[in-house]
Amino acid sequence: MSNSSGSALSVGRSLFYLIVAGIAWGTAGAAASLIFRVSDMGPLALSFWRCLGGLVLLLGALALLLGALALRPRRAAAPATGEPRRRRAVRILGTGVGLTVFQSAYFAAVEATGLAVGTVVTLGAGPVLIALGARLTMGERLGRGGTFAVVGALAGLVVLVLGGGDAEVRPVGVALAVVSAAGYAAITLLTRRLGRAGGGADALATTAWAFAIGAVGLLPAALAEGLVPHTDAPVGVLLLLVYVAAVPTALAYALYFAGAAVVRAATVSVIMLLEPVSAALIAVSLLGERLTAAIVLGTLLLLAAVTGLAFAETRTAVGRGREAVTV
Repeated sequence: MSNSSGSALSVGRSLFYLIVAGIAWGTAGAAASLIFRVSDMGPLALSFWRCLGGLVLLLGALALLLGALALRPRRAAAPATGEPRRRRAVRILGTGVGLTVFQSAYFAAVEATGLAVGTVVTLGAGPVLIALGARLTMGERLGRGGTFAVVGALAGLVVLVLGGGDAEVRPVGVALAVVSAAGYAAITLLTRRLGRAGGGADALATTAWAFAIGAVGLLPAALAEGLVPHTDAPVGVLLLLVYVAAVPTALAYALYFAGAAVVRAATVSVIMLLEPVSAALIAVSLLGERLTAAIVLGTLLLLAAVTGLAFAETRTAVGRGREAVTV
């Protein structure tokens, strides 16, 4: 009984972490869109500053955490996970590369086709790629709901690309959003596998390493693009950069990696729908973006696809719970 309660508390806290991360992520694209409007900063330079700023903040948080742990009695210290160094290096490198692709392609998509479309495509295609990846790498069955979700998501993407005849939807931006979704799917699946292996306790350190890899990898491209933007509102740009580094980066990613290590991959996908929904609301209400009929229809198809995954996930969880009770 006590084990069950502890597990429920752990899952509940993980779900809360994911909800906060999803809402925070929904504001990152809006901040990026504002930066693009008032300066000539490019998406790769913005991604570099996001990684670097997030790294600095996370290193500070790690220092505080290690200091607090050092003050605890020795008997309260947690046992080491014993994770092999090679495995740790591979997962950190994979997370760093996936994170870099995810956010760089996402910012490029927002710049190319707008906040609403870029975010909806990224977070709509992501769950489909996650479901397919989980089937191939972790043996999670797609089932009828998963199959319908894949078909629905593909239909939504087709409607967005072919139905957006005007400047509201640009195929290049949609393609960049799909690339971003691939990076998102990769880090989600990797994090889930890490959780299964019992190595998810160091989410903060993993996130810091990922940002360090991203900053180093993005530096040459950011230098070519221009690290320091030209703008008539330098204070506003600086405040936006600090916000991007602090809230939807350092805070959100640390919460995301901690929560995704406990919750199933499909469930993570459903919760992360908070990001495209909040981003679309911000795009329409604050940034003046216009939603065409094609954008609305494509968005509904993508969200319906992920909802299908949610129902499939619920049925799977209930079925496994009944099997466990029977045994």
